[in-house]
Amino acid sequence: MFHIGFILFPNVTQLDFTGPLQVLHRLPDSQVHIISHTLEPVPSDCGLSLVPTKTFEDCPPLDLICVPGGFGVEQAMADPVLIDFLKQQASQASYITSVCTGAFVLGAAGLLKDKQATTHWAYHSLLSEVGAIPTQGRVVRDGRVFTGGGVTAGIDFALTIVAEIAGQAMAQRIQLSIEYDPAPPFVGGSPQTTPGDILAGLAGFYAKRNLEFGPAVIKAYSQFSN
Repeated sequence: MFHIGFILFPNVTQLDFTGPLQVLHRLPDSQVHIISHTLEPVPSDCGLSLVPTKTFEDCPPLDLICVPGGFGVEQAMADPVLIDFLKQQASQASYITSVCTGAFVLGAAGLLKDKQATTHWAYHSLLSEVGAIPTQGRVVRDGRVFTGGGVTAGIDFALTIVAEIAGQAMAQRIQLSIEYDPAPPFVGGSPQTTPGDILAGLAGFYAKRNLEFGPAVIKAYSQFSN
């Protein structure tokens, strides 16, 4: 049995979690564990609460561990119990992974040091603050570390993992079963393709956010990475 674990924390971006979950739970001979401090529902960033199946204390050894992102990452990467659990599981897991800003939780635990990694475009430059090598891509692999870009990239990330574990044909079967055939109604979705006025407005929002998030990343990394 291949054990897959997702770490949850308050204010997680639910699609960072549920996108990969929808793919990875279809992996043959696998079991998914949804992990948090308690079994109480965990509030996401959009009003949907998510229900853990394991606590940090009773979770079995994991073959794949995944950290989703969201605005709750700032608190998650400062959580000593969560970080300690992540370090312990990562010491023996075959795959250490993240989606979106979940990369900074891996980084706080020292798991991205000297590793190529990606995250949401608005926070990409901060990866160097956790010792990572910022690398553009929807999915970036460096050894057993896999990182996905922002939010929807979690589906690409999960299909990449399935192909790695069970072969491309299995990944393609899952891709077809969930009808993952993106055809966005608008040109955009990345800084390179989004019209300048749209990008400028959103970039301003994230620039303000980074004034708080950047120092929190540095503090967490200095506290837990060793």
